[in-house]
Amino acid sequence: MNKKEILTSSELATLWMTYQEKTMFLRVVEYFHAVNEEKKEKNFYESHLTKLAKEIKKIEAILIAEGAVIPHGFSDQDVNKQAPPLFQPTFALQIVRMLAEIGMGLHALHLARSYRKDIIRLYQELSVTTQHCYEECTELLIEKGALSRPPQVAMPEQVEVVVSTEYLKGTKILGDKRVLNTVEVSFLYQSIQSNSIGQQLITGFAQVTKDPELKKFFTEGKELSKKIIAKLSKKLTDDDIQVPLGWVGSPTLSTTAPFSDKLMLYCISLFCSFGLGSNAIGTTFSLRKDLSATFIPLIAKIYDYGVQGAELMAKKGYTEEPPAMENRQNLINRK
Repeated sequence: MNKKEILTSSELATLWMTYQEKTMFLRVVEYFHAVNEEKKEKNFYESHLTKLAKEIKKIEAILIAEGAVIPHGFSDQDVNKQAPPLFQPTFALQIVRMLAEIGMGLHALHLARSYRKDIIRLYQELSVTTQHCYEECTELLIEKGALSRPPQVAMPEQVEVVVSTEYLKGTKILGDKRVLNTVEVSFLYQSIQSNSIGQQLITGFAQVTKDPELKKFFTEGKELSKKIIAKLSKKLTDDDIQVPLGWVGSPTLSTTAPFSDKLMLYCISLFCSFGLGSNAIGTTFSLRKDLSATFIPLIAKIYDYGVQGAELMAKKGYTEEPPAMENRQNLINRK
């Protein structure tokens, strides 16, 4: 019988990160399930709650089998299911859809850092269930007419080849400005849409936190999202391209926090990481240099904001330290 392979440091790290993300997601879905009264949406939340609980148990079982401590993650103490609705039902679906989108990206990254068959299989299964969540959210939002879709475009009838580096400057051979291509539009559109959701989410968080430092931090995040939306929207409107609908939903008038400050800070940290990654990819795949010149300063601002959030989490005692490598020098110096 073959001896079971020991978890690598990368696999332990991904399991730790996934546990944080999944337990947070579970608390968010628990709350939206508790405050939602529409049967179809309630059934969706109930189904996903069951799936999330099973996924968390699978991660715990792997860690226990390896003799590793179970992370704290996010517990019942991080959600107040008796709090009145903070977000309108359609916007709650927008939030879940965005968290599922982030989850799909994380699972792909974690799968690429896995070596043991059971860990690879775990991330394959997580990917499937998260994709189903994303698909169901998308369908529900489309049914409600609450999801803005990218603009349509005439189908290409022949292959066009770039014949000059002027294309990268955003111009054609004769110096005329070239319009955005569909790849560039897709990244611009996605970034505007995600920032629109993030803006309203963080506004709700600013509305309910009682901590002055967090209120200031969330308010600054709201303003940063507005600036990003304005800059990227201009790139579309300059080429007469429709921008995502400005209204994606909004917070209610509630001032009762449904989530702990720890959960809200972590959620915004997750959104910042997603924003950094998607904008970096957008920069890489954009062939107009003026787009890179727009994206790069925004990436720097998002990074600085994310660092500020990380510092706040550490200061408030909300940061759970990831598993560390052995300190060999301490072992050498021991008496």
